[in-house]
Amino acid sequence: MHFDPVLLSRIQFAWVIAWHILLPAFTVGAASFIAVLEGLALATGREVYVRTSTFWIKIFAIAFGMGVVTGIIMPFQFGTNWSRYASAAGQVLSPLFAYEGLTAFFLEAGFLGVLLFGRKLVPSWAHFFAALMVAIGTLFSTFWILSANSWMQTPAGYEIVNGQFIPTDWIKVIFNPSFPYRLAHTAFAFFTTTGFVVLGVGAYLLRRNRSVQDARIMFSMALWALTVLVPLQMVIGDMHGLNTRKYQPAKLAAIEAKWDTGKGVPLTLFAIPDDKAEHNKFAIEIPYLGSLILTHDLHGEVKGLKDFPADQRPPVAIPFFAFRAMVGCAGLMLALVLLGGLLRWRGQLYDTRLYLLACQCAIPLGFIAVIAGWFVTEVGRQPWTIYGLLHTAASVSPSLTSHDVTLSLFAYVAVYLLIYPTGLIMLLRLVRKGPVETSESAPAIEAGLPGAPVLAPAINVVKGNV
Repeated sequence: MHFDPVLLSRIQFAWVIAWHILLPAFTVGAASFIAVLEGLALATGREVYVRTSTFWIKIFAIAFGMGVVTGIIMPFQFGTNWSRYASAAGQVLSPLFAYEGLTAFFLEAGFLGVLLFGRKLVPSWAHFFAALMVAIGTLFSTFWILSANSWMQTPAGYEIVNGQFIPTDWIKVIFNPSFPYRLAHTAFAFFTTTGFVVLGVGAYLLRRNRSVQDARIMFSMALWALTVLVPLQMVIGDMHGLNTRKYQPAKLAAIEAKWDTGKGVPLTLFAIPDDKAEHNKFAIEIPYLGSLILTHDLHGEVKGLKDFPADQRPPVAIPFFAFRAMVGCAGLMLALVLLGGLLRWRGQLYDTRLYLLACQCAIPLGFIAVIAGWFVTEVGRQPWTIYGLLHTAASVSPSLTSHDVTLSLFAYVAVYLLIYPTGLIMLLRLVRKGPVETSESAPAIEAGLPGAPVLAPAINVVKGNV
């Protein structure tokens, strides 16, 4: 059986990046949360903030290490599977990736060691500063990666010379039309994802009456943060949607499964899109609400997919259902946040076991929303790697065979199915122990000398044998 190497390469890249994005979706927010805890520990001198920060630093370290390993593979694939894309766009994208290394990785590599091992070796202010630098480093990484991805979605500041994209204005390249909205939407999504992880872990510890003081602090802090983040994310998402309507109307038409251009269009809650028939089956719609949401005008015009050539339309089903999965997760998040606010007002926040269980079960919501949003963004961009300019089929390496990609795809699947369960088991063990146990350490040693002779036990054993 023969498989298209372009399709196989897309599946392989999707497999790799879908697993990878789960890690920055947590570590970006976790680094900032740790920096806040370290700042509170420095300002108040309370041991509970130190314990809680130590607990999350260990969790962060495991996730960060996994993220680095899986992140290296993605640029590697540009050379193996997508060499024509790399050749065409390399002069624009390579510097953006280099800037990530020069800013994000230098900060993270320079200060992560201090954050992990410097608790008793450096002053408290220096440890806080290290946490702050690691958090800034993760945000720099998000900045540059999102700039590169946004340029592929809404290219600007370039000229094409002999089939290559040559930068003419780096400000326009970096701050391309969709970048501010995509950066804000993604960063808030990452913070929200971390917020629900912290909320869920706090709920887990409270339900088991373990490390209660620490659990209350992380649970309360996460809920306060989410009370701000979730509604703001919805506002930013709406702004991002308006930007998509302006610069990527075919993507928006696919997201909403709109085939015909019209005014006062309905909002499609559910349907089964049929690309061949250019029609939706079993559609459930609310009149006029589509135009109101998409254009902020009850009678606003929304372009349909039929306005675009058939070979320039994205597949409809994936972005359509993925978008609804993302919005559904956002709705559940908002409901939990509002209920939490009500319980806090009533003084029942930490004692309502059913709510604690719901928060624990909500840990995956952010990750699901991030993955769904990524599918909306990337599948909705098809059939282009650089929107409107470079086809995906023209981006794959010319000598690539289906046999080559099949072997590498199976290898990636096998390795990732080993790495991720192993990492998850390690993370779950840390969570079960809780902050108090994980913060315990050996007695401090002065001037690099142990508290007792190292050879004493060995000498005693020898004497006993004699």
